[in-house]
Amino acid sequence: VVAQGIERLRSPDRSLLIITHHTPLLDDVRPDRVHVLLGGRIVACGGIEPAQQVEADGYGAHQVEVPA
Repeated sequence: VVAQGIERLRSPDRSLLIITHHTPLLDDVRPDRVHVLLGGRIVACGGIEPAQQVEADGYGAHQVEVPA
């Protein structure tokens, strides 16, 4: 239902920012760009691939030092 609502709002005149921890939503929303955040920093950008990598492998490939 959420994905369908987002897709209905899609248009060249509109920007949407979706923040989710539920990556299967991205299968239905088909985002133009994905940014993966870890420790308050963007650690990966691209199409759907960075989200798929995190879903499959976890955040281990994107280790970031987080200040104490």
